[in-house]
Amino acid sequence: MLTQPRLQSDLLKDQVAIVTGGSRGIGGATSEMLAANGTHVVIADVDCRAAQDEADEINKAFGDDCASPYVADLAATGVCDALVQDTMKARGRLDIVINNAGYVWDGRVHAMSDEQFQAMLDIHLIVPFRMARACAPIFRETAKREDAEATPRHRKFIMVSSLAAQWGLIGAANYAAAKAGMLGLMRTLAQEWGSIRVNSNAVGFGIIQTRFGLPQSEREVIETGGRTIHVGMSMKQSELMGVTIDPDHVPTNEEIYASKPDNRVALGRTGTIQEAADAIFWLASPLSDYVTGQLIAVGGGARGGMS
Repeated sequence: MLTQPRLQSDLLKDQVAIVTGGSRGIGGATSEMLAANGTHVVIADVDCRAAQDEADEINKAFGDDCASPYVADLAATGVCDALVQDTMKARGRLDIVINNAGYVWDGRVHAMSDEQFQAMLDIHLIVPFRMARACAPIFRETAKREDAEATPRHRKFIMVSSLAAQWGLIGAANYAAAKAGMLGLMRTLAQEWGSIRVNSNAVGFGIIQTRFGLPQSEREVIETGGRTIHVGMSMKQSELMGVTIDPDHVPTNEEIYASKPDNRVALGRTGTIQEAADAIFWLASPLSDYVTGQLIAVGGGARGGMS
């Protein structure tokens, strides 16, 4: 387990959630938090081993049928539709969707290729759009049935965005633009889906400590769109930020995800994946049933324009 969820309850009992990129980092912590509170979590990830390992860990901790892996490249044509359809076929319902899958492919604008820019739009914006389109008929039919039975309930469609969507981010215009696009999609869905009781919101994270905050290595790669992407910061960026890792040492989860001091943040430190998952859980729960179309900033009081 990546975390020890701070709350275990039946608040989301019998609900079904899809968490894209749900095996590691923020996605993994979110999968664990949802499962700890009664949800069956479909962990949709491009990494087969990571998805299966996380599902196994969750089932060991919370019960034999709390999580299942779904391995696919979400950016490929038709995959989002298949994910939603297969979830409905296997589980018969869909209550929560967490659009978390993503990675970074940094570079200054003057040196960025079309492929590099498009890749960030594909995973951070096009995939959530395709997920929304695939979910729409299911959400509408479910709401129609509930209205007829006088059993209204809310469903949740959540975007994992970034404060970079508001401020921009030096060296990552592609990422910042895609995360900003998420917000326009989220707010439109909130208006289109309000009548069918689907709450559409986003979390805007500041610096959350994940493997993307480490220098790139040969050990951490993502295979997507026929490309091999090295996870993490470039060596130059790592040097500028004073982040160094022994290349011969494989970081432990404790080292990767531990909060670190940061004087650019009002609280004086970076955030943790547990704190990220807590915010997502609130939006996924009935505690936020009267909240929609909102960006919830989770950045510890990060100062605008920080990079």
